[in-house]
Amino acid sequence: MKKRTFLKQLGIGSLALSEMSLKPASVPQNAPKPTKRKIWVWVNPQHGEATSVLQERYQQMKAHGITGIFFEADDQAHFTIAKQQGLETHRWIWTMNRGEESLRKAHPEWYAVSRKGDSCATKPPYVDYYRWLCPSKPEVKAYLENIVKTELSKPYVDGIHLDYVRYCDVILPQNLWKNYGIKQNQELPEYDFCYCETCRNNFKAQKGIDILAEENPDQNLSWRKFRYDNISRIVNHLAQTAASFKKPITAAVFPTPEVAKRIVRQDWVNWNLSGVCPMIYHKFYKEDVAWIGDAVEEGVKALHGKFPLYAGLFLPDFENDAQLKQGIQLALQKGASGVSLFGNVDARVLQVLKESLKA
Repeated sequence: MKKRTFLKQLGIGSLALSEMSLKPASVPQNAPKPTKRKIWVWVNPQHGEATSVLQERYQQMKAHGITGIFFEADDQAHFTIAKQQGLETHRWIWTMNRGEESLRKAHPEWYAVSRKGDSCATKPPYVDYYRWLCPSKPEVKAYLENIVKTELSKPYVDGIHLDYVRYCDVILPQNLWKNYGIKQNQELPEYDFCYCETCRNNFKAQKGIDILAEENPDQNLSWRKFRYDNISRIVNHLAQTAASFKKPITAAVFPTPEVAKRIVRQDWVNWNLSGVCPMIYHKFYKEDVAWIGDAVEEGVKALHGKFPLYAGLFLPDFENDAQLKQGIQLALQKGASGVSLFGNVDARVLQVLKESLKA
């Protein structure tokens, strides 16, 4: 299963940019201790590759400034050889989005239900692989905890990396609307989750409100917070699990705290992580390269030094090497503790990375 099928469906025109000269912000006396810079890449390991190929690949990554890898699948050879080259090896898992047919058949009641009444087990929104679990279910929390324990118990796994740790996109990034023939100027019922019986009963116990009886449930602020807290509880429980193994836990999240809360109910500022990788995929939001710096600045300020932020950059969004270099340097100048790269990290990208880190 490949990461983010949406990424393949983009058709984005060129965007103009101007050269920028930015000075690092002054550091207040009470600022947290500087975090060692880390550079991550997201990798879907191909099984059965030759040892010599893997040794050369991971040696080159290390030589050009990469410090760690988020592996989307378990492959002991990839993990072991990467570790031998001095790289951190973290297992990257899909969290709330679990589309395994065996799971859907065994536990359809675990899946999120839209405001329209459709279950992700039988009628997924947008695309077939969007099969969201309900974070209110204790069984879901136990299921995810077991996955994290299983992965972290492997000696060659240095940490855990959470992806899809949120609700379904109630509103897609603007540049994706055309791909689905929709205009999301408001929260539409078929994309608004979760309204299952467990969620409704839990919310009614807290607030005395049947959310479906409200005229505009999507506008109820307590209902929004209820869902932020649902995801946060899952994440913080998994963070405790990772801590019991004395291993770090990170997450791929939406680009800024405001965007994340608004479109996927993701309150990542209040998570107990070792680090966060906001996916600052600028063209998804019809923004230019300079917006990477704005997004990083917003996230760093909101975190107040709680944990490091590594700016997630989508390589196909950059039209040339100069733009990629600008994006990396902007992220670092605005306070990111590093970057995380998604896409084809080839020799050209490695050279740009190395040059960017020297400046």
